[in-house]
Amino acid sequence: MSKTTYTDPVGVNDATLHYLDVIYRLTQQSDAANTTEIAEKLGVTPSGASVMLKRLAERKLVQLTPYKGATLTPEGRRLALRTIRRHRLLEMFLHQVMGFAWHEVDDHAHALETAITEPLEDRMDEMLGYPTRCPHGHLIPRKDGTLPEVNDMPILSLAPGATGVIRCVDTDNSEWLKYLGEQGLKPGVRVTLRGIAPYSGPVSIETPDGVVAIGQNLAEIIYIEPN
Repeated sequence: MSKTTYTDPVGVNDATLHYLDVIYRLTQQSDAANTTEIAEKLGVTPSGASVMLKRLAERKLVQLTPYKGATLTPEGRRLALRTIRRHRLLEMFLHQVMGFAWHEVDDHAHALETAITEPLEDRMDEMLGYPTRCPHGHLIPRKDGTLPEVNDMPILSLAPGATGVIRCVDTDNSEWLKYLGEQGLKPGVRVTLRGIAPYSGPVSIETPDGVVAIGQNLAEIIYIEPN
């Protein structure tokens, strides 16, 4: 039996949606997404990504700027946010209903995100109680494409002694998520920043189960709501 590929009403297929998704995520960290970064994220060659980006630009889903990279047009952004909404709702469904660990859900959600219909999306949203975040704490776009206002701050931007609740762990690296979960560093956990060692040394964070020390590369992906 052949696989059924979900097609958006405007004729956008799975591959296109994956490109738009990646460009959106990359442009949250910089002004534009370059071809090499996009290719690495999607597991394709830079030349293949370049061809696809030109097609997306022709369809007015992406704007290409020489020597800078790709950004989304308003329509490209709308489609990207729709895909991200479905991805994160699927992650919540897989985690809360099906019992997958938080470090296991990303790949499964990625395989399903372009296959679900709008009625299924709506039913999952209702069944889950209209969540605003995925298991990792990333915001779930509303159906109209807007995002909730939040007060998340990088834990490394705070002074030692600051306390708050972890709201987001900003990575899709399953090994990092598994490790941080084992250390008790997950969304919803109240923590206190105890110290940041110099010269890229360890970061000490107090959790309800005690003080843990992690590398700064891991600490920099933890966002808390301070109080």
